[in-house]
Amino acid sequence: MSGFTLDEVKERTCKVRDSWWTVWAVDPIALRLVRAAANRTSVTPNQLTVAALLLGLGAAACFALGSWPFLLAGAVLYYLCFLLDCMDGKLARLTDRESLFGSWMDYVFDRFRVLVCAIALMGGQYVLTGEVVFVWMALAVVFCDMLRYLNALQVYKMRREMRSHLAGALERARATLSMLEPEEAHSDGRPMSDTGEQAVLRHGISVLAQILRTQTEKETRYDRDAGKQPDVRLPKIDLHQEFRSRFPWYQRFWDFMRARRVRTHLVSGIEFQTAVFILAPVAGAVASASIVWITVAVGVLLLAFEIAIVYKLWLSTRDFFRVVDGIEGALNLTRSPDESAGRDASAENPSQVTLR
Repeated sequence: MSGFTLDEVKERTCKVRDSWWTVWAVDPIALRLVRAAANRTSVTPNQLTVAALLLGLGAAACFALGSWPFLLAGAVLYYLCFLLDCMDGKLARLTDRESLFGSWMDYVFDRFRVLVCAIALMGGQYVLTGEVVFVWMALAVVFCDMLRYLNALQVYKMRREMRSHLAGALERARATLSMLEPEEAHSDGRPMSDTGEQAVLRHGISVLAQILRTQTEKETRYDRDAGKQPDVRLPKIDLHQEFRSRFPWYQRFWDFMRARRVRTHLVSGIEFQTAVFILAPVAGAVASASIVWITVAVGVLLLAFEIAIVYKLWLSTRDFFRVVDGIEGALNLTRSPDESAGRDASAENPSQVTLR
């Protein structure tokens, strides 16, 4: 049986968008190593995860010694550690061995590695120089890493909750539309022409379905023309409309980066680790003060991008409520006064959870 080709490895393991560091500095090597591991060895993704942790601890040991040869050795070991950390997920996807336990191991080991390396790098420099600023740098690195991943989890939770609400509105819109035209059709099977209410509902269904698709991990985007009549001209709506209206250049930048498989979040946890544990030690081999300046600079950039993510999420929630309220308003137009009154009464139930 023939093994995996490089194109198959790329197709099955690469994310639609990833960090620029991963795409340009890691994937060209990782993809070939994953192919070799899958075709010629029986190594498992969890074994790679453990090996990545061991290399990370080796890097920490070098950082703790503090002198310039060990700083360079630690930077090399950390790059190899990150390389294996990328390979474990790719190998799991390629060989269909993804697991919840493997995801847990990967996440916990990553956080532990960052903690140990931060203490070792800054602690080693503190011992050599006696500068208290390195103690503060260790705390800053741990804080920024924790903030980044906690924020990512909360943003994911918010987007998932919005998807859940949109899915509910989508089902209600479809149910209402089916009641408006239960079984009526022309003799040749074509659906009857839309009334104004039906056109609004059809457009709402199209909008909600499109939003739900674009919120998936792969962010697939296709045209959705079904249900739109030629005489109905309604604007296309998405959850980033307000953000795009305020920053019209962003879509062009997003398309440019997407074509290169790079996400627009240019300084994330990956780039932060790269700067602190690879670039800073290399520069620190020349001047220890450069470790402080690089850590401060990348920390500020990380926080700036996290603030941008929160700001974009806030604008998305405004678009979310605008879309859902518009669909709910269209649904109310199709209900009788008694049905609307009954729905309003049930909506006042304090147990009902909303995102507002």
